[in-house]
Amino acid sequence: MDTNRFVVEVKKTPKKSDAKTRVTNFGEIYADFTPNEASHQSSRCAQCGVPFCQHGCPLQNNIPDWLRLTAEGRIEEAWQISSATSTLPEICGRICPQDRLCEGSCVLEQSGWENVTIGAVERYINDKAFEEGWIEAITPVVERPQSIGIIGSGPAGIAAADRLRTLGYKVTVYDRHDRAGGLLTYGIPSFKLEKEVVARRTDRLAASGVAFALNVNIGEDVAFEELRDKHDAILIATGVYKARRLSVPGCGSKGVVAALDFLITANKVGFGDQIADFDNGRLNAKGKNVVVIGGGDTAMDCVRTSIRQGAKSVTCVYRRDRANMPGSDREVANAEDEGVRFEWLSAPKAVLGDADSVEGLKIQRMRLTTPDAQGRQAVEEIHGAEADLPADLIIEALGFEPENLPVLFNEPGLEVTRWGTIKTMAGEFQSMVPGVFAAGDIVRGASLVVWAVREGQDAAADIHHYLQTEALSAANANSEALSVGAAE
Repeated sequence: MDTNRFVVEVKKTPKKSDAKTRVTNFGEIYADFTPNEASHQSSRCAQCGVPFCQHGCPLQNNIPDWLRLTAEGRIEEAWQISSATSTLPEICGRICPQDRLCEGSCVLEQSGWENVTIGAVERYINDKAFEEGWIEAITPVVERPQSIGIIGSGPAGIAAADRLRTLGYKVTVYDRHDRAGGLLTYGIPSFKLEKEVVARRTDRLAASGVAFALNVNIGEDVAFEELRDKHDAILIATGVYKARRLSVPGCGSKGVVAALDFLITANKVGFGDQIADFDNGRLNAKGKNVVVIGGGDTAMDCVRTSIRQGAKSVTCVYRRDRANMPGSDREVANAEDEGVRFEWLSAPKAVLGDADSVEGLKIQRMRLTTPDAQGRQAVEEIHGAEADLPADLIIEALGFEPENLPVLFNEPGLEVTRWGTIKTMAGEFQSMVPGVFAAGDIVRGASLVVWAVREGQDAAADIHHYLQTEALSAANANSEALSVGAAE
């Protein structure tokens, strides 16, 4: 099928489960395209001379190329081009905020036509690749003697492990959890990313020779210095997991919980694990009035998880309006469809209740100020405008900060920025400690999965260059020593 058919082909998104059905389970709410749908939707691409979609993608994916091949029914070739620039394409196709990245940059979107459904096609061609058996275990062209230790099995760690194993290095991935995948496994709910999708990627790495050391806390179970002695290079890809907490009266109540604690528990229960804090109700929304504070995608994950757990009511409190919400508008719309209520321009003022339980949340009504020179609007309180929301469970989804890794790892040489992220050399991923690299959220701060994938891949290239430079230097030193010995 030809491309440039946006004038005759209407934009269609994959089928989505209706709200009443999907809130009864944790399955993904979007279906894959059929081959016919994928071909027709791909044919809408205008094949722009300057592909803004590619520029809008952190991975710089060759989007027009694989859209054209998909339109023509050449799916295996489309997959090859898609996987050339991304190690986790079917995952990015599911959870990337395409409306703010590739699809939001689409020329059709900018010129008054509806954008191409890029993310859904990306998901389709890579799911098809797994289905057809095109994705096999990695078989390096050459096996290298050096080994790399990767701390963290989230998207940055997985991406780096894939690239480094392809280059022939021995790779061991260390993670504090009992299952690999990091944020993809325990931070993102299954209705956005089913865990089998993550597992088939980590299983492929294991089949390729990548070793996974799970339930390992670096600095406690294994010393960081021990890892440095064991491996020729280290990549820190821990992400950022320290939750920002409320600082209002009553915030210390046991009825106030951190978003990640809530989400990790929900995902573990989904695996069939027995979790005491779920069974006793502390991290379980069933039958409760739930209030989630925050406006990002983590807040949306919490409100939608609460609905599926059978909450009595779910309210999201955010201090700005919908237009200024940092989370995906698509996720907000899904939450609204599922029965979540939003309190816009509202900030928490006090937690009502006692030390053991909460009864409600007092909120302060806010308003946006006049835009400053950069167009940014601040928020200010509306004097005397307050309200009380009923709440049996309050979930803080206020964002994340880095843990103090120099202390946790007992490695003072790891310099950090004023935000607590690992400081790396300009334009590189190597930290101030020789042979120790860092990538993903632990470098850039809490960000998108697609950026973690990009940085994991780039860090792998940096590590490869470093190790080859070190090997060349060692070879030259040996050569010089032999020359001197012969001369003597």
